Amino acid sequence: MLIIDVKESPSIDRALKKYKRKFERSGTLKELRRRKHFTKPSVSRRAEILKAKYKEEVLRKMEG
Repeated sequence: MLIIDVKESPSIDRALKKYKRKFERSGTLKELRRRKHFTKPSVSRRAEILKAKYKEEVLRKMEG
């Protein structure tokens, strides 16, 4: 649960902006979207490995 003290901020707009920023950083929406569809652990692990390989390849290209 996100809590924003409205008393300390001078306007509602700033409080809303602060709330949106906190909500974005908490990752709640990302988590909801991730849980919407089930992915098998083997599939998610495979995607993780492919992503790591890609990142490593990009770093190697930048170095040499």
